[in-house]
Amino acid sequence: MTSLFLASNPLFGANSRGIILFGFEIYYYALCIVAGIIVATSLSALLMKRRNMSSDFIFTLFVFCIPVALLCTRLFYCITQPLPFNEWFSWQSIRQGGLSIVGGALGGVGTGFVVCKVKKISFLRAADCVVITILIAQAIGRWGNYFNQEVYGGLVTDPALQWFPFAVHIGNEWHYAFFFYESVINTGGFALLYTFAWKWAKKPNGLFVCSYFVWYGTVRSVMEPLRDPKYILSGGGVPWSLVFSILMIVGGAIGIGLLLFFNYRKEGALIGSKNGDPCGITEFIPAYKDEVPYFSKINMLGANYPPMPEEETTRYKRQRFAAKVKGWFTRDKAEPEEQTERPERSERSEQAERPEQPGNGQTEDEKK
Repeated sequence: MTSLFLASNPLFGANSRGIILFGFEIYYYALCIVAGIIVATSLSALLMKRRNMSSDFIFTLFVFCIPVALLCTRLFYCITQPLPFNEWFSWQSIRQGGLSIVGGALGGVGTGFVVCKVKKISFLRAADCVVITILIAQAIGRWGNYFNQEVYGGLVTDPALQWFPFAVHIGNEWHYAFFFYESVINTGGFALLYTFAWKWAKKPNGLFVCSYFVWYGTVRSVMEPLRDPKYILSGGGVPWSLVFSILMIVGGAIGIGLLLFFNYRKEGALIGSKNGDPCGITEFIPAYKDEVPYFSKINMLGANYPPMPEEETTRYKRQRFAAKVKGWFTRDKAEPEEQTERPERSERSEQAERPEQPGNGQTEDEKK
């Protein structure tokens, strides 16, 4: 095994860029992105259950939104960099990197809007549970820049400040670790918005979506100009990521204002309702037609629903499965015993059914 790791073309191993499985190198950058997607998807499913939606709906969104978001991260980078068209999706070019989180966020949200319209589900309710978890996915994904030694700021010349994570060592120089700053700030934004979404049930839906755009747009607007110039997408002399970050802030702020305005006109209050139901999540949204909601401590409105029947609980299914497995083993042991007992039972039954015969050649009169 040691010689395998030291071979010029190892089947398994690891290096500063990634891990090697069966001779194929998987970059840490890709692993960070995948980890971010998995964490965000799990937290979205949990928040959907909390906000009176079927958590199974996240899998429908996952199937459509993730591929489109990844495609848009690449397209946004290729268009704004710009790259020659023949390099957009060439394997060698993709392996060298080139993604934009801004493009992925816009593409994923847009795809989610289409999916919700097709499924006839409230986009704003679903988006409130999904979009804010993009922040934690972005925070985790940013660590891929650490392994790739990219997305950093200017030089740090003061030796007292040359330490990680304040700065990152690139070659023989120290640079401001802007990828780390952005990761920490996005983690804080996620924690804040997720906590509010977990505890706040009042109308209107969509505030968390707009808050995400304001938060992330602000972070990128501050960080983008301070990066090393070679990591700024500036095709045609336009800092595209900065432009779209500012548009995110403006769009998110306008969206918050419109949501509060229309909620006030309809409900008589900026948040909640003076005329009726103050919650924007009272109606349960199923993932499929026949799905029935049951009581859940996680669900804010779980008390409105009956308890789950015993035969549908996970505990019951686990017990049934354990009993079935146990039966497989006990049946194998019991079979030999059953085979030895069957002749005895059959012999007794034959004796019971056989008519009584006079014994020892005696007549009935002699017996008497």
